[in-house]
Amino acid sequence: METNESLNYKEPAPITDKENPFESMMERFDVAAELLGLERGVYEYLKTPVKQITVSIPIQMDNGEIEVFEGYRVIHNDILGPSKGGLRFAPDVNLNEVKALAAWMTWKCSVVNIPFGGAKGGVRCDPSKLTLVELEKVTRRYTANMLDIFGEDKDIPAPDMGTNEQIMAWIMDTYSMHMKRTATGVVTGKPLIIGGSLGRREATGRGVMMVTIGAMEKIKLKPKETEVVVQGFGNVGSVSAQLLQQQGCKIVGLGDVTGGYHNKKGIDVDKAIEWMKTHKVLNGFPNAEKITQSELLELDCDVLVPAAKEDQITARNAPKIKAKIIAEGANGPTTAKADPILKDKGIIVIPDILANAGGVTVSYFEWVQDRVGYFWSIDRVNRRLERMMTSAFNSVYETAEHYKVSLRIGAYILAIDKVAKTLKVRGIYA
Repeated sequence: METNESLNYKEPAPITDKENPFESMMERFDVAAELLGLERGVYEYLKTPVKQITVSIPIQMDNGEIEVFEGYRVIHNDILGPSKGGLRFAPDVNLNEVKALAAWMTWKCSVVNIPFGGAKGGVRCDPSKLTLVELEKVTRRYTANMLDIFGEDKDIPAPDMGTNEQIMAWIMDTYSMHMKRTATGVVTGKPLIIGGSLGRREATGRGVMMVTIGAMEKIKLKPKETEVVVQGFGNVGSVSAQLLQQQGCKIVGLGDVTGGYHNKKGIDVDKAIEWMKTHKVLNGFPNAEKITQSELLELDCDVLVPAAKEDQITARNAPKIKAKIIAEGANGPTTAKADPILKDKGIIVIPDILANAGGVTVSYFEWVQDRVGYFWSIDRVNRRLERMMTSAFNSVYETAEHYKVSLRIGAYILAIDKVAKTLKVRGIYA
């Protein structure tokens, strides 16, 4: 998703049975492809990843023992430009998940009209159980194994779950050492001091806020009359909640790995963020009633922002969702089987490939700034982000209305159509 998560933050575990993420993505892809009348050959080309790389990462642990980790990088498509996508470190990372996330990145970049294809990477490890030295070794060895894949004009990683600015700095340094030149543009989500962009950390959450306000305007929902629930209080969830509160919305529910927290009168998000800095989790946060994750998702509210992990809203709990708008801050928080249920209930779902595309958009800005060696002010970054997110939301909304489909299928139609047309113009090299 291209977020910038703290290594200490743990997202809520899925509350229901997990769907295969690649199959879930393909269900939506198939619906959009049929509506577009996509030719069989083009369909096969667009559903198949360009490259799938699996590497072993042997490192010597601090106790002297050797451990071998497994790493992945999937390049789904590079028709629009260099492939782009986050790198996650998690104990449950697997190739199917990485394939799905890589495909989502292709459609996400296409939806917001930036010249990148889609990729994703992962290392199967638990960063919370690695020392800083071990973490650096894993990162540098993974990068060394990917030297033929990564490159400013080839494939550009970024932070995701379990990775952060420091890990991106190690990737940049390792790549630069092998190339014998400083290559700041090979990775985004870096610290400012080595070519990062202002506004990058908040970009995904800011984008969620922007498209949520856009959807609220469509149904004439005023911020001061809007109650919001945010599931997940990492980078994306906390920034989304904070910015929506600044717009005048009342945040009535928050959640993290320890459960949900509800206050009908409203929760002070700034105080919750301060609490997290000291306690690392929301558990014990005053002035809010503790509830379960399931109860959090089913609270009475106008806007629900699932900003945790995949498969949080399923066919089992979708009938109990009461929100008018769901803004998907996470990748894949809603299963394919839940989509028709939400649509029948009249709930507007702002899909992940649009709602959380602020992260990859400002990653693109960072890459541009690195390539030209000229850096923008925070106002310029945020203005350009707002322009691109607003334009993308309006395009998706118009496409959905034209085809009489949900915003999710509208987003897929818009994205797939652009990539397919680009493929036809470029042709197939043989």
